[in-house]
Amino acid sequence: MFHSPTYGKISLEKLKKIIADFMATDKKARYEIIVGTDSQKMAKDKYDFVSALIIHRVGFGGIYFWKREIIERKISLKERIYQEAVMSLATSENFVNFFKTNGIAKYNIQIHVDIGKNGETRDLITEVVGMIRGSGYDVKIKPNSYGATKVADKYT
Repeated sequence: MFHSPTYGKISLEKLKKIIADFMATDKKARYEIIVGTDSQKMAKDKYDFVSALIIHRVGFGGIYFWKREIIERKISLKERIYQEAVMSLATSENFVNFFKTNGIAKYNIQIHVDIGKNGETRDLITEVVGMIRGSGYDVKIKPNSYGATKVADKYT
């Protein structure tokens, strides 16, 4: 199940219809499809992961959806970052498979990761960016990774 600040809790079928309708209202517009995941520690050995799917009509706003997964076990920072990247890749693959019949999946998908050149995650940039690019997606890191650092972070 996905959630939306506009549409509430929605099924995959409703998600597909909402996105298709949104993109059909202006077929000449330029769209960016963005996926980002963020996580936060909730308690000892309990982590909240939120993945966001953003459909940005460049220059004219957009819509977004998010889903949550709770993982209950000890996770290192490196494993959390990799888990965030894997969840974003899975969301992206699901999007492509879900929309490949109507042409929406032809858009390049950007994956936004919650890592940057400053802080504890800087040593993971080469590995995580390489993994995502190797999977065929564009990737953005901080400070340009608002899909993870702003949208997904809002719900963790």
